[in-house]
This record gives sequence, C-alpha cells and structure tokens, in this order.
Amino acid sequence: MSSPPVAASRRAELVLRLCVGAAVLSAAAWLFGAIAEDIVTSDRLTVLDVEVARWLRAHATPEVTRWMLLVTDLHSTIAVSCYAAIVGAALAWRRRWRHLATVFVCIAGGLMLNVLMKLAFHRARPILDDPLLTLTSYSFPSGHVAGSTLMYGLVVAWTFTRTRRPLVRVAVVIAAAGAIALVAFTRMYLGVHFLSDVAAAFAEGVAWLALCLSALTAFWGRAPLAPSPATRDGDASVIARRQP
Repeated sequence: MSSPPVAASRRAELVLRLCVGAAVLSAAAWLFGAIAEDIVTSDRLTVLDVEVARWLRAHATPEVTRWMLLVTDLHSTIAVSCYAAIVGAALAWRRRWRHLATVFVCIAGGLMLNVLMKLAFHRARPILDDPLLTLTSYSFPSGHVAGSTLMYGLVVAWTFTRTRRPLVRVAVVIAAAGAIALVAFTRMYLGVHFLSDVAAAFAEGVAWLALCLSALTAFWGRAPLAPSPATRDGDASVIARRQP
C-alpha cells in the first residue's frame, strides 16, 4: 500500500485537475452557447460574419491561397483521424491502453460530436461572389478547427503531465494556439466558414476535451496506487521477519 503522504498528495492533485477541468468546461460551454444563440437569432455576430468573409475574399491572392489550401488539407477531419490512428497504433503496440483510450475518446468522440452539431444547426456555408471553394455540407461549427483543437489540445495536456517547467508549458500552449488559429484563418480565408463557425468549433473542442479528460481522470483516479519498489521491498522484509 502507498504511504499516507503519497496518497494525500495524489488526491490533492486529482482534485486540482478536476477543478481546472470543470472551470474550463464551464467557460467553453458558455462561449459555445453564446455564439450558437447569436447564430440562431441572427444577431449582430452574423453581420460581422458576412463582413469578414467578404473582406477576406476581396484581399485573397493566388500565392496565399496555395499555402492556405496546404494548411487546411493537413488539418482536415480525415487527416486528424489518420494522425490519431497512427498514434493509436503506436500506443497499442506499446500496450499503453489508458493513453489509447484517451486518444480514441477525445478524437473520435469529438469529431462525432461535431457532426451532430452540424446536423443540429444545419447552417449553410458562406455565399460569396467568385468563391475560392464551394462545399455543400453544413458550416457550423467548423470540423477542421474542432479536429485541430482536439489534436493540439491533447498535445498540450500530454505536455502538462510530462513536465512542470513553466517555459515549456507556455511555449507548447502558444504553439498549439497559433496552429489552431492558423487553421481557423485558412477556413475563413477560403470562404468555407464564417468567423462564428471557427470560434464555436474551438469552444466545442475545448469543452469536449475538458469533459473527457476530467471524466477519465476521475475514473482512473479511483484506482489504488501501485506500490513503489521501496515500499514493496519494505513490505517483503517485514513479512520475512515475521515468518518463523
């Protein structure tokens, strides 16, 4: 069995993670709800959506468009699913079942949630003069941004469990946020999503990650601590002395 100080420290860390997860979930869910309400009621945000979409289309150039297409293709829902499958195969090979379950629940579940949200809101794509891309699927929320948020969010979560160095954590958060923002910009630049689509997708992805990681942390946190080698050796010596 683990010593009382170790068990207390682990319980305190578990409680802290759950509190942070609940706070992030609440904030992200509130943001998604606020955006969704504006979309349903055609509030002022929808006017800003159209203005931003038209401005981006008017300032598009062929050179930038090629780079935007490359970035957006590398972050499609199919691409994110392939990345997750490769990571999942590596985790299964190493028998990292908890990590494999985390990747599956967060990525597959999050992408499925995005599909359900699209069907629930059935918002049409932007309609522009001379569009760069034309898609017939629903627009809200963006699948590319949701998938990127899930993928890079898991990288951030993994980093936080591996190191306590503030500079490393901050660097990874900034890099992940920059990558997600870039993907969001490509979707707006190409004229296939509104500003509210990508903002809601980010909120959706963060909320789903917070929910899944908090739930898995709570579930696995109930398991007893594995005894350390020193504890096992100490227990073995005590048993040996008690034997006749």
